[in-house]
Amino acid sequence: MTTHCAFLAHPKSTMIIRQPAVAGSFYSSNPTQLQSDIEGFVVRDCDKQAVLGIISPHAGYIYSGRVAGNLYSRIKIPDTVVILAPNHTGYGLPCSIWPGGQWRTPMGDVKVAEEVVEELIHVCNLLEKDREAHLYEHAAEVQIPFIQYFNPRSEIVVIVISRRNIAELKNIGKKLSQVLQKLRPDALVVASSDMTHHESQASANRKDKIAIGEVLALNEDALFSKVQEMNITMCGIYPAVTMLVCSKERGAKKAELVRYETSGDITGDYDHVVGYAGILVS
Repeated sequence: MTTHCAFLAHPKSTMIIRQPAVAGSFYSSNPTQLQSDIEGFVVRDCDKQAVLGIISPHAGYIYSGRVAGNLYSRIKIPDTVVILAPNHTGYGLPCSIWPGGQWRTPMGDVKVAEEVVEELIHVCNLLEKDREAHLYEHAAEVQIPFIQYFNPRSEIVVIVISRRNIAELKNIGKKLSQVLQKLRPDALVVASSDMTHHESQASANRKDKIAIGEVLALNEDALFSKVQEMNITMCGIYPAVTMLVCSKERGAKKAELVRYETSGDITGDYDHVVGYAGILVS
């Protein structure tokens, strides 16, 4: 595989470091400024709960940071977090799991939970170790500083999913559940997704209300079908379906919308907005 600048293998070891791809664009590359920005988005002194899964947005922090910050503020971040991301770049394999090492952000390095990676590869033949899909993909990366802020000890597993077959998505979700129940029963599964893209505020609100309603009903089949039928441009639909299946297998009974906004709430342009939802599943 061709070496890219977005990851670094140490010459005297097998350690792989995935370098940040969007620091300085989606969020600040300055550690002090990044810390300050996150502190501006979080809710202090709110009740926290252990949850099984979340849907969290992945736009630039100026647009979706408040939704993500409000969401993460409500959660007890465990020591293992699995991040499921869509594939915006088109690179890599259909179900690509980052193989090991660490992910770097301006706030430091986060270890990959390699034991979980190896078990997932063993039990699920749809998942393959791959770096290509991850090198320039922002959807997982932008979640990590929030995780670091609330639990610097967390280890991560990062999977980029571009499969379109719901049966295969369900298979991945069930296998992920099996592995987590065996190895990391307290783990959090993050589905990284924005909602409707580049439509009017009224259209985005209408479509997103329907998609969010199916998430809140824990109905991955209806979510998948309505996103397709109504052309709801929810970019993380595959991660969301996988997370819902995994969470239900782990005993999830309910979901809650923590915050919903659009880019128009930040820019004042309500003609072409992107929707952002923060949802927890427990």
